[in-house]
Amino acid sequence: MRGRGGTVHRGYSVVVFVVLAALDNIAIGIVPPLYGSIGAELGVSEAHIALATTIMFLISAVAAIGFAYVGDRTDRKPVLVAGTVIWVLGTAWSGLAGGYGTFLTGQVLAAFGLGGVASVSFSVVSDLISPRRRGLVMSFWGLSQGVGTLAGTLIGGLLGHADWRRPFLVTAVAGLIATAAYLFTFNVPRGDSQPELAGIDYEERIHHEDLPVILKRRTNIWLILQGGTAQIAFGSMVWLPVLFRARAEDQGYTTGTAVLIGSVFATIFQLGAALSILGGLAGDRLQRRTPRGRALVASVGVLSAVPLYVVLFFVPMKITVPDGEGTAAVVRGVLANVVTEPTVGICLVVAVFALMLTSANSPNWFAMIADVNPPQHRGTVYSLGNLVNGAGRAGGNVLVAVAFASLAGAYPPPLNYAVGLAAFQIFFVPTGVMYWLASRTVAVDMADTHAALLAVASEHRPDRHVGGDPPLRVEGLAAQQDPGTGR
Repeated sequence: MRGRGGTVHRGYSVVVFVVLAALDNIAIGIVPPLYGSIGAELGVSEAHIALATTIMFLISAVAAIGFAYVGDRTDRKPVLVAGTVIWVLGTAWSGLAGGYGTFLTGQVLAAFGLGGVASVSFSVVSDLISPRRRGLVMSFWGLSQGVGTLAGTLIGGLLGHADWRRPFLVTAVAGLIATAAYLFTFNVPRGDSQPELAGIDYEERIHHEDLPVILKRRTNIWLILQGGTAQIAFGSMVWLPVLFRARAEDQGYTTGTAVLIGSVFATIFQLGAALSILGGLAGDRLQRRTPRGRALVASVGVLSAVPLYVVLFFVPMKITVPDGEGTAAVVRGVLANVVTEPTVGICLVVAVFALMLTSANSPNWFAMIADVNPPQHRGTVYSLGNLVNGAGRAGGNVLVAVAFASLAGAYPPPLNYAVGLAAFQIFFVPTGVMYWLASRTVAVDMADTHAALLAVASEHRPDRHVGGDPPLRVEGLAAQQDPGTGR
């Protein structure tokens, strides 16, 4: 019989995973605000530092596949510890770098470890959450990643505007503390949250011949591919602090103050991502009415956000902060602008709604992977999606930099940044279409997975009926996935 963690222990475990997910993204988010500072000290251009970020995205995504496969076959806890320790070492190494080659090596090492943490964490978290609450809880897990990126942007600007090394070292120390906290989490049995598997020891593991089975589920195809185009658009937005910095410089602010302004504004304007919780709740609610629910919420959200992003990039902003003063004074000035400067307030409202809509993507994507795949496949499917995500994000990061440089001849900064970012939002359109296509296949794939899990359970309980009910129609499957007592 599988061991169960108590409510407190399981809750603690979820919190630790949320913190780990945030720290992973902080490690990535601290770099973009410091492109200029790092490049100046290491004797290379901003493009060289941006290239390190691009390589980081790609290596993290590729490494995730190997880590996920190992995690889906073995005990996941040691795999997670190893991944966390590796990215902590790489982050510290980056902060201590004396040259570009050393910095790049540290980023590569950090990226390798981050790939393991992301993919294996998803597999564990999906086993902690009952099907009926996946959208909500996954929204917290996904939100922690977004918050981590925001925190990285803010930490990079606040701690790094005078010394770019400090954010790397502080993040590495925080990672070590989180690793220690993780050692005391509940070691979640695989399949623990699945109602079909209640009361049995689920010993199924992934095998290399399972890949065709994974790709045979058409919903998986759309869930994996949608990230390619979505992340091109999201990847372009790592340059958002640069847009706001350029606006500040255009208004005459010195570089140090402009970096602070860009980091703080980018952080404030991305707070709408916190409303991904609403997207998770909406997905859960609609999912109880139709198995298409989560996919439809994601599709509508992504498509509706595109025009709002375009407006955000072009609304003029009048920035009024004390130039050349300390960090606290600049931050207070930026926060005051939100209230005192109408153009800043308008930008904030538009950004909140745009990010709220696109953030419906994340929790429903996580939940759908868990809905249509058995426990031993989830980490691998996530990692395949993450590979496409990483390629898209890296591509967006590189292509938008090329676009900015090409546009600079016709549109001086900051207009070149606004035009480039607006153009890249078109990549959200195919993402919305692919979610709609997933909504047409998800019911059948959920039913097939449900039947497969019941078949496994019947082998462990041959003396009685498995599932307690007649076979479910696919229209009612999601609504009847009950978490069971004590979960």
